[in-house]
Amino acid sequence: MNEIRQKVDVCVVGAGHAGCEAALACARLGLNTIIFTVNVDSIALMPCNPNIGGSSKGHLVRELDALGGEMGKNIDKTFIQSKMLNISKGPAVHSLRAQADKAEYSKEMRKVLEQQENLMIKQAEVCEILWQNVYKKDEESFKGKRITGVKTFTGAVYDCRAVILCTGTYLRARCLCGESITYTGPNGLQAANHLTDSLKSMGIAMRRFKTGTPARMDKRSIDFSKMEEQLGDKKIIPFSFSTDPEKVQKDQVSCYLTYTNEKTHEIIRSNLNRSPIYAGIIQGTGPRYCPSIEDKVVKFAEKERHQVFIEPEGLSTNEMYVGGMSSSLPEDVQLAMYRTVPGLEHCEMVRNAYAIEYDCIDAKQLHPSLEFKDIKGLFSGGQFNGSSGYEEAACQGLIAGINAAMEIFGKEPLILDRSESYIGVLIDDLVTKDNREPYRMMTSRAEYRLLLRQDNADLRLREKGYKVGLVKEAEYDKLLQKKYFIEEEIKRLKKTMVGANREVQDFLNSLGSSPLKTAVSLAELLCRPELTYETIEVLDKERREFSQRLCGRNSLSKEVTEQVEIEIKYEGYIVRQKRQVEQYKRMEKKKIPENLDYDQIPSLRMEARQKLKEFRPLSVGQASRISGVSPADISVLLVYLR
Repeated sequence: MNEIRQKVDVCVVGAGHAGCEAALACARLGLNTIIFTVNVDSIALMPCNPNIGGSSKGHLVRELDALGGEMGKNIDKTFIQSKMLNISKGPAVHSLRAQADKAEYSKEMRKVLEQQENLMIKQAEVCEILWQNVYKKDEESFKGKRITGVKTFTGAVYDCRAVILCTGTYLRARCLCGESITYTGPNGLQAANHLTDSLKSMGIAMRRFKTGTPARMDKRSIDFSKMEEQLGDKKIIPFSFSTDPEKVQKDQVSCYLTYTNEKTHEIIRSNLNRSPIYAGIIQGTGPRYCPSIEDKVVKFAEKERHQVFIEPEGLSTNEMYVGGMSSSLPEDVQLAMYRTVPGLEHCEMVRNAYAIEYDCIDAKQLHPSLEFKDIKGLFSGGQFNGSSGYEEAACQGLIAGINAAMEIFGKEPLILDRSESYIGVLIDDLVTKDNREPYRMMTSRAEYRLLLRQDNADLRLREKGYKVGLVKEAEYDKLLQKKYFIEEEIKRLKKTMVGANREVQDFLNSLGSSPLKTAVSLAELLCRPELTYETIEVLDKERREFSQRLCGRNSLSKEVTEQVEIEIKYEGYIVRQKRQVEQYKRMEKKKIPENLDYDQIPSLRMEARQKLKEFRPLSVGQASRISGVSPADISVLLVYLR
């Protein structure tokens, strides 16, 4: 009997958040693409928290959208509550977070994939990556490997020019709940048990990581009167720059806040011997920044209570997510501890909490393009790269998809650096740092976060998405118009003067602002923390007429005036950070030859030599961020390169 054999351009293995973005990017760029999943019902599945965005993660989603990704558009269609976090702080840490209807999110993303030209969905387990050795033209010395295709468990072969691995938490996955162990992926779905051996045979180093999820409760068994209601924003801001803000204004559901207590902690401490984490059954490393409730109680013993967020999983289900209480304790212990929490005294579990272990890679094996260093045409994205989170996964999937296409087209890869995006920080950290736990994005990881705000992601990255081919002409024209409006309004405010007359002094006094001693520009007034673009309108006699001439309306859009206010208020800080970026870019421009022999560099410390040979950085800037490479080592390297 003949085997099934098909030829495509790109094979994407896995249809989670990374796989969806990778496949859509390739297909939209004109490549014949096939996306494999162990179950088509798991496309864009949210096996853990039912939300998109959050602190720093909201930045990632808006950057992904600016580049032409899908996640922002999809959550705008399916959210049930939306909130801008950290609004009491500066704009650098404002982050959008939306509660999703899980089922609708998955359904809508699947619809997008099914309607996408050049893209085919296939339910099958990929068990083998096919490849061949590549030799130098003029000599027989071995150079590396080149991808030729994939093979499924049923024996079907798909010849291709690039493969993108987005396996998430499915590789040799096992779920643990106390003494009970099931060899499945998340939500009881089939695990992918055969691909790991193929990857190892290719020389790919594998790791074992762990994550977890809390229980889901029946809404009818919860007493919300004992909890603090958490409402969404009155004025909803969409994730996608393409979404009409007026079309996302709708009624929202409530979330709720409650707390653990000493009784909860005592039950956990008394049963630690039954936890797979503390009994040594779990071998994988879990995320420090998203610990289980057992870890919280043990590692933060001085805390009298921990926050617990009760969040709806959707409009058509009674399931409520118990955020902040992930666990791998036995089911009977889980129920006992949950019932000590105010409002959960009579709760009934629809699904118990569990931990999940899975295979992933050491991302040091990847270029910043997310292509394997020694395997041409093999790319990787998402939790398979050792990260955590839907948003981190989606961004990596998009970049891997773009760069797989660039590889096929013979073009330069899209590599975002740390100074221009959170995505650049994420990928740079993954490929240059020795990450011993699932990597989570945080605002503190971004050195230039005043420049990398969620509100200006389109200004930073839309042009790159347009040049790649994922952003449409109309969207790019809209960006250029927005930039022009911002620049013109800033110029006008800087040259429009107001005098120290009675009207101005009375106005400033009414807002608790100090009086003027001489005439100042509107821009100088706007620098005062107590004044805003809106409040100074009474002094801005030219504003309406100027807006009419500029855009044909009585006022500029909120997204334009927001940028104007931020640019003026924080101008000094922004200028200083831009100088820091210039210095950073000088180091990034100092390229390191791919074949540089670090053993030939005198005075380079042994540890630095070993790390540089292991990571093989592309630039001096990248080399400087490798753990174990000191500033003195960089000085030696710079002298040698000169």
